[in-house]
Amino acid sequence: MTAAVSDRNTPRREGDERVGLLAASQAVFLGTILMRNAAGNLLKGATAVGSVGVGVSIEAVTSGASAGVQPIRYRPGIHRFMNSASTDLITRAEIGQPAYVVDDQTVAKTSATDTRSPAGVIEDVDALGVWIRFDEALTRAVLS
Repeated sequence: MTAAVSDRNTPRREGDERVGLLAASQAVFLGTILMRNAAGNLLKGATAVGSVGVGVSIEAVTSGASAGVQPIRYRPGIHRFMNSASTDLITRAEIGQPAYVVDDQTVAKTSATDTRSPAGVIEDVDALGVWIRFDEALTRAVLS
């Protein structure tokens, strides 16, 4: 490519809605955690390594398709999910730290000895759950 020599109409994306492609054989419920795997595809939240939380599904999709074929809409931002229990219970003392995916609706304080992927950054904790900031770049930076 060469440098521009005139004005250009640069495409942009607006709003807080995103679209990604699902990993193979995924069943995702509306309002649940989505993660991006090492191949760049999205999968439902689950105890797994090598992925990072990207947001919340804004549609339900059941796909038996191969990886990278079925699109799904999702929303990054701050969303509340269920808190883990016992020694993995997230408290207000963990605000600003990463939270880890237990399943598609639950987050925990630890990676369980490197068996869980990061969901996002803990924004707040209340009586109903944990508020997680889903921002893939921020989460990766916090973990660096």
